[in-house]
Amino acid sequence: MSHESAPEQPGRDDMPRDPAPADPPKGVLQQMEDLMAALNADLSRLDAELQSPTDRNP
Repeated sequence: MSHESAPEQPGRDDMPRDPAPADPPKGVLQQMEDLMAALNADLSRLDAELQSPTDRNP
């Protein structure tokens, strides 16, 4: 039995590999700012929909 046909060690290659394992804090902060901006836009749109007149009122 050659070394190449030996089974791989469990646990080491089972984990998905992250293309950028150590993102700098600035990247994380930028992602958070983008998410907050998207959330604010969604909340503003929802607020406008809730405050607009509807056909439910007689």
